[in-house]
Amino acid sequence: MGKTVLVTGAGSGFGALIVRALADAGHTVYAGIRDLTGRNAPAAAALATYASSRSVALFAVELDVRSQDSVDSAVASIPEPLDVVVHNAAYLAMGPAEAFTPDDIAEVMDTNVSGPQRVNRAVLPQFRERRHGLLVWIGSSSTKGGAPPYLAPYFAAKAAMDAFAVSYAAELARFDIETTIVVPGVFAQGTSLFANGHPATDTARAATYENLYPGLLDHVAARLSDLAPPDIDAGAVATAVTDVLALPHGTRPFRLHIDPVDDGSEAVSAGADQARTQFLTRLGLSDLLHPHSL
Repeated sequence: MGKTVLVTGAGSGFGALIVRALADAGHTVYAGIRDLTGRNAPAAAALATYASSRSVALFAVELDVRSQDSVDSAVASIPEPLDVVVHNAAYLAMGPAEAFTPDDIAEVMDTNVSGPQRVNRAVLPQFRERRHGLLVWIGSSSTKGGAPPYLAPYFAAKAAMDAFAVSYAAELARFDIETTIVVPGVFAQGTSLFANGHPATDTARAATYENLYPGLLDHVAARLSDLAPPDIDAGAVATAVTDVLALPHGTRPFRLHIDPVDDGSEAVSAGADQARTQFLTRLGLSDLLHPHSL
């Protein structure tokens, strides 16, 4: 049975792939995209063309996760109750950590951490009232795996988002609301990963690193591309999300890795999630490990 799904950050990258895959699978999908009539108008037009050509229920909705008013308006504009929210919107910052001002860091956190919080505050009241729902968080293997330099603000924000997802999972379990954290590794091809990155604003300070770290980001991008299997497809993340939605309620994985480079995140996450399971059990709260009805 098809579900009603809201996906944030759906104008490009994983988000654009996810909304198309979900619509093709028979779900009614609302693609949250900011500035629909401005710089993202081509993305909205492409979405409409795709929906029309394939006769699927795929709709663009104006949504900027940096604004609670925008999020609230987007959710209110959706005519049917939501079953699933996919937290995908992300802000990538690249450069030496020292070169980012506190305001730079706050901007990254605003999208990657406060953004999902705004969406949750808009959506969770209806989920809790209905005792029904699924949150899918698109995380990053960087939170527990190998983390190359010059991406510190993004990695820090993704780690914070992961911590939120883990806490939310327990706090929503007794409302029978399910959580899945999808953990992509690096997909340097097919997502415009580094092309869409934002540099540090303190360019003078960033330049002081260039003598000892010349062309570091180019080196990282090239090596990541070399390490990835030649047939890797960024659509694997969209397929994974679609497969998660197809599973019966209560059987979905808590965490799912799609990591073509294998940076070690899956092994570390397994240990961390096992520790979580053991500690909640010791606290007498093992029922919070799975969604259920009281």
